[in-house]
This record gives sequence, C-alpha cells and structure tokens, in this order.
Amino acid sequence: MVLSRAASDTDVSVHSTFASRYVRSSLPRYRMPENSIPKEAAYQIINDELMLDGNPRLNLASFVTTWMEPECDKLIMASINKNYVDMDEYPVTTEFQNRCVNMIAHLFHAPLGESETAVGVGTVGSSEAIMLAGLAFKRRWQNKRKAEGKPFDKPNIITGANVQVCWEKFARYFEVELKEVKLREGYYVMDPEQAVEMVDENTICVAAILGSTLNGEFEDVKRINDLLEEKNKQTGWETPIHVDAASGGFIAPFLYPELEWDFRLPWVKSINVSGHKYGLVYPGIGWCVWRTKEDLPDELIFHINYLGSDQPTFTLNFSKGSSQVIAQYYQLIRHGLEVTSLPHRSGQEDSFGKGADTIYIHTITQGYRNIMENCQENAMVVKEGLEKTGRFNIVSKDEGVPLVAFSLKDHSRHDEFEISDMLRRFGWIVPAYTMPADAQHVTVLRVVIREEFSRTLAERLVLDIDTVMAQLDALPSKLAPPALLPATLPKTVVVANGHVKKTELETQKSVTEAWKKFVLAKKTNGVC
Repeated sequence: MVLSRAASDTDVSVHSTFASRYVRSSLPRYRMPENSIPKEAAYQIINDELMLDGNPRLNLASFVTTWMEPECDKLIMASINKNYVDMDEYPVTTEFQNRCVNMIAHLFHAPLGESETAVGVGTVGSSEAIMLAGLAFKRRWQNKRKAEGKPFDKPNIITGANVQVCWEKFARYFEVELKEVKLREGYYVMDPEQAVEMVDENTICVAAILGSTLNGEFEDVKRINDLLEEKNKQTGWETPIHVDAASGGFIAPFLYPELEWDFRLPWVKSINVSGHKYGLVYPGIGWCVWRTKEDLPDELIFHINYLGSDQPTFTLNFSKGSSQVIAQYYQLIRHGLEVTSLPHRSGQEDSFGKGADTIYIHTITQGYRNIMENCQENAMVVKEGLEKTGRFNIVSKDEGVPLVAFSLKDHSRHDEFEISDMLRRFGWIVPAYTMPADAQHVTVLRVVIREEFSRTLAERLVLDIDTVMAQLDALPSKLAPPALLPATLPKTVVVANGHVKKTELETQKSVTEAWKKFVLAKKTNGVC
C-alpha cells in the first residue's frame, strides 16, 4: 500500500519555484500577506520584478557610482551588518572615517599643521553634508549678530538657480531665505558679480557649485572670493563661501590641479563632496570638511568618550551602515593620486645584461588622476561624435565634470524628450530636462560619464543616437498637438497664408511648454 499526503499550505520547501503556487497567485502589494512563503519563492518574486528596472551601468542620468572592484564588494558585504554609530564596538571603522576626513582635507588644501587633525565628518550623502555646513554658517552668523546686539532672525543664503534641490531643502527646513541668482541663455551657472551684489548683512554664506548638475560647469569660486574680499573690507560683514563640490570635488584636484577653488582661497570655510559620485563608492556616502575648528561652532558638536579618548560627532542621522565608509577608505588607499609606470622598452642594456629590446612590464595602478582622465576622454568621444552629426548644440563645457549636455539645433519636428524616450528602447537612460529660471525655454539632454563607461560604450551611444535621429526623421512630427497649440502660441506669432510663422526661439518655448503640460498630465501622485 502506497502512503501519500498532499502538500500543506505551510510547506517551507519548494522543489521547483516556477511550478509552485507561489508564483501563480498574486501577492498583496500594499499590505503584508496573511501567510509566510518559502525563501526561494520570495527571492524569485522580487528578483523577477527587479529585472524591469533599468540597467545601472546604462543609467547615464546619474552621477552615482554603479561599479566597484570585487575586492571592495567583499569588504562591503563583510561590514554590511555594522552600525556606524556603535563606536565603542567598531573603533577601527571610526578610525577609517577619521583617516578619510584627513585625506580629503589635505586634498582640498586645508591649512593644517604637521600633526594637526582635520575637522570634518562622513555623511549619508552631500545633502546631509550641506545641511550640516549650512547649520554651522547660520549658527556662526547668529552668534556674531547677538554679540553685536543686532537682529538675527532673518538669515539668507546666496546661490545660483542651478543648485541641487538639497539647498532648497536646507533653506526651507532651517528657515533661511534662499536668494537665487537667475540664469540666462548661454550662461547656466551663478554669475559672481550678481551673487556678491545680492550679499547683505544677513547673508550667512555664498554657496558656489563646483560642477553644476545641469551642465557640469565649474562656477568661478576664485572670482567670488576676490569680490567678497573687497566687499567684506568695505562693510566688515565677513561673508564666507561654501563650496558644493558634490560632483567636482574628486575631479578638480586631479584634472585641474592649478584651479583655485578650495581652501587656498581665504573665504572658503567649508566644502562638501560626494564619495558616491566621483569618489567611486556606491551610494550613499558624502563628506563635509571645514577650514579650521573655529569655523564649526562647538555647540553643534556632541562629544562621546570611548576607549579613553574623546570622539566628537556632528551628524543629522544616527544609525547608518559602516560599509560605505570602509569602501571609501579602500578607494583612497587603492587608487592614490597617480598612475604608476606603464609598460616600456628600456632603450639600453641594463645592469642585468638585458638588451635594449627588453620590455619591462610594471603593475599598472588605476590612480584617481588616470580614472578622471579616462572619463574626460570618453566625454570628448561622445561630444565629438554628436558634433559630427550636425544635429546638436553642445551646452556643457570642456572644463568641468566629465559629461555632455546637448540640445537639438532644429526643433521644428521633434524635441529632446522624444530622443530620450526613443533611447530607452536601446537600453540607454538619458534624461531630458528644462533649465531653471530664467532659461526655462532651453531643453537639454545630458550624458554623465563615469568610471565604468568605456570607450566602446561611448562610441555605441553615439551610433544609437544617430539611429534614433534617423528613426525620428521617418516619423510624423509629434510637436505642438492641435489641442495644445492655441494655449502655447506666443504673442508674436504672425499668421500668413494659413501658416504659422515663428522664430526658432519661439518654437522652442512653445514646444517646451506643450511637453511640460503633456508630461504633467501623465504623472500620478506618489513619493519621489
């Protein structure tokens, strides 16, 4: 007699995940399920849905690192269960953070003595770093105003309209007026003269961007410093500078070492940088360093005693993982500043009797400078390839973050949003967006070049963009739909013989407005 039994609903093992009932019935999306499911089924269900995400390596919208060496991946996995705030339990991790802070401070030319320790902190990203720097500026300004017996309730900060949203968050969360220098067509960074002109006695700092999110351009920090030097002498205000080097902080020291933007300038008091961008670490890790201890008010610092020493802490977050700090330390000591010797021929007989034709092979270390040079060279490949098509204007600058921002020359039939959408079919994620005030009518596409973006991929991207343009040329124009056209026509339109005549600028403005309305109509409410 054969004994058998039916599998119960609580069986914990699944011999064939795809043949089981767990993948044949839907799970609740916004409520916890009533019953547990086997680990194999849970993994497969999640993994299958994640396949619909974009490929991170082909995500050219992001500045964030998407590839690290396997050895560093091992370190990350080995420390993924460590809570960074447990300093007593993990003192070595704390020491690694302190080493990173000092390395970065020296990289930014902090005026440190031979045995002096740098002032800085590791953060979840540049957003937290900017919040901390902004709080320090606000508190120092308030303390100075109180000592002078003056009002201290209306602080403001000067930025360009091109700043990242974290600056708007800081201003709103911590009740600081944000005074923005507007952009203009052809000039998409903060104008130093306009910025310093807006400075008043309530200005806690001027925030300069080393690597604009919009087009990668470096703002002229030295010019801002020189103008502030004169204004501070005239007024006695002592208005400082913060440099948001989220994108450019790990680029400028290696590609443009002579560029003065950091603590070499006397009014630069703090700098933030994203380790998870060109610091070459997975998200999220950022850093904020101050010029001197006097630039960080002591009342903002909490002190923890452990292992017989004092450990100052200044963060908005409490619990966070240790793995990114360890990964940053790995990258800094792994890559270093330079690239070592390349393979070469000796050219003469050496002391070992080897002939002049002997090839000496040395280990090649991919230093930060070498990596950034590769990124810049691949950006030039993309730029030159786009220029050869004759279809695009290049909006980005050669000096700056290695990216290519570009826009169509002819907007009569198609626009940048269509190109972005069509590139998705090839796997590429290339964003299209409009510029901030007062250049909202300008629409651009942006390709960010990261370490893992090879020459082969750069050439392939250009070919795919060329293919997309040919496909769009074969399609009827989707611009200015009849339902949207009347509402978007500018006042200067001239109608003759039944045809609408507009300048190229007017066409571009109307197209941008039409697409903005179209995109907004498609959007659904949700959490970003």
